[in-house]
Amino acid sequence: MRVISLVPSLTETLLDCGVNVVGRTRFCIHPADKVSQIPAVGGTKAVDWERCAALKPDLIVMDREENTREMAESCPYDWVATHITSVNNVGVAMLLLAERIDNEPLNDLAQGWNELAAITPQAINTLSELPGLECLVGDPAGDIQKIEYLIWRDPWMSIGQQTFIGSVLTLVGLGHALPDHPVPYPALDEDVLPELDTLYLFSTEPFPFARYVAELTAQGFHGAVVDGEFYSWFGSRSYRLLKSHLLQVTAG
Repeated sequence: MRVISLVPSLTETLLDCGVNVVGRTRFCIHPADKVSQIPAVGGTKAVDWERCAALKPDLIVMDREENTREMAESCPYDWVATHITSVNNVGVAMLLLAERIDNEPLNDLAQGWNELAAITPQAINTLSELPGLECLVGDPAGDIQKIEYLIWRDPWMSIGQQTFIGSVLTLVGLGHALPDHPVPYPALDEDVLPELDTLYLFSTEPFPFARYVAELTAQGFHGAVVDGEFYSWFGSRSYRLLKSHLLQVTAG
């Protein structure tokens, strides 16, 4: 089956599972040695269907959080869309793809995700225990009481508990510190930032916060830059990273 994937996380996952991916988005960067040989047909919010035609796809893979409704409605090919919002439903999404593509490794990955989702989190109380830590911002001393995971700037945007990122933070032991935002991706009030009682986690993507550590420190933020792929690339990458981290925690 010839598959075009419009979801970076799933492009990597499909390739890891031996699927014949013939088209991708320009944001599909993993695994680098394989995606470099696969034509790009657009981005995650817009696609060139004429480019897709030359690739003769049997199936287009999308995700409701990553892609737009317009992309699905305009798609001239058979398509499937996952809806991954939590570690608890990645297994369901992998099973859906496994059925549509007839791929056994995706079935195995689904089982692995179901096992991870069943693990009882152990609370993290210090940054030294945080997986995906890249570098510190400011002087984040003391116990973790409240966190904001920032994904964008101008405007400042965070994540809610009802997102995949929020569920990963819960699984690694930070659920007790996550604020109960009423929407998945809230914009924060710039006038009150930074808040003194909050530890800020700055994702390396989609906004490149790692370039602005000195500036963030000068603005009074305290926290850390964290690997955005660890917390947001659902599929095979986050499964490997989470499994490794949770096994270390259990062994410790």
